[in-house]
Amino acid sequence: MFHKPLRKKQSQPLKINILTLGCSKNTVDSEFLATLINKNNAKVEFIDNPSQATGDAIIINTCGFILDAKEESISAILDAVEAKENGQVKKVFAMGCLVERYKQELTDEMADEVDGFFGVNDMPKIIQALGLDYKKELHGERLLSTPSHFAFIKISEGCDRHCAFCAIPDIRGKHKSVPFENLISQAQYLYQKGVKELIVIAQDTTYYGIDLYGRQRLPELLEEFARIGFPWIRLHYAYPTTFPKEVISIMRKYDNITHYIDIPFQHISDNMLKLMRRGHTGEDIRNLIKFFRAEIPDIAIRTAFIVGHPGETENDFQMLKDFVQEAQFDRLGVFTYSHEENTYGWKHYKDEIPEEIKQQRAAEIMELQQEISFNKNQEKIKTTQNVLIDRREGQYFVGRTQYDSPEIDNEVLIKPQHGIEIGNFYKVNIYDATEFDLFGIVEE
Repeated sequence: MFHKPLRKKQSQPLKINILTLGCSKNTVDSEFLATLINKNNAKVEFIDNPSQATGDAIIINTCGFILDAKEESISAILDAVEAKENGQVKKVFAMGCLVERYKQELTDEMADEVDGFFGVNDMPKIIQALGLDYKKELHGERLLSTPSHFAFIKISEGCDRHCAFCAIPDIRGKHKSVPFENLISQAQYLYQKGVKELIVIAQDTTYYGIDLYGRQRLPELLEEFARIGFPWIRLHYAYPTTFPKEVISIMRKYDNITHYIDIPFQHISDNMLKLMRRGHTGEDIRNLIKFFRAEIPDIAIRTAFIVGHPGETENDFQMLKDFVQEAQFDRLGVFTYSHEENTYGWKHYKDEIPEEIKQQRAAEIMELQQEISFNKNQEKIKTTQNVLIDRREGQYFVGRTQYDSPEIDNEVLIKPQHGIEIGNFYKVNIYDATEFDLFGIVEE
């Protein structure tokens, strides 16, 4: 069904609501879209409340990675359609990963209710659907949706790995690095805007540069970011196979690169790593952890595991539990296997492990990690930590140490004291701790 572009007289601002679901990589996409809209129309007002569908248009940036994310995205689209039917919003657009995977099915089901479906590379078409002219040149500009003191920088798109469980290559395509100079320009712009924490993300940050330059350039990129002057630089989504160890040398060289690394290991059993098509062994993982901790003793390692993957035996799972206890990770997430269309696992394996067993295994891992996290946090009592304040919530200011990333990791809760400001760093004396929170008071 053809939908007319949304147009308004220049005397009336466009009121746009962009709702972002899924990961931080989607956050960056939404921010670039907002920048493009803003650049192409001098009068635009973005609705601050992301859960409220009002105004001229709501654009839902969907996630389609696993079943729960797909269900959340569909629910958000249906809520927006209901708001449109109630006259709260004029147009509803859906974009992103879910649309990329299921565009035909979504169009067949909701063509009359939704005014446009756009894949991951369709930003020019969204701009046109809003009745604007597409102007590509942004020169590093970005309208941030995060608090002004931290920002994500996406250094590449897609992935060349072939993990059995992962739909990302099918959704986002092959790995494509953002040119080095473009990233430096983006980073300089963010620094000039007052960003204090730069969080480096991609589907696989360690692969950066191979497609454009024939070699891994993540170490060089981190060094250039460090030289710009950000107080904190944080690395996410590293991949264990062919991890560039020069990254750790750069981390040691520059005080403003946080002692933190996010590196999903997914499992420790060689049987499972082979079935998952990860490209490394359990011994490789142990050696990498040993290397990290020998070079940077206080490094915080965040990882993630999948339980209930096809072929996971009770013995494999017990090996994983033993490894979690052995490795004592600082931060850990666990996912239950989701049988995703067009993945290697979907084509070659049966989703044979019952959901209740998957959930039980995930709960057992998290119970272990809860105890580990509690013990590690207890060790921080009577220490002084450098804390970046993120927000005010109830009776506390809430911040983080260098060992924690926003929204997913531990936090520091500080009772209000004179002069505390969001977005600033403070020396904080830790006086108490729970499993996932520290409690502190700012040094006078």
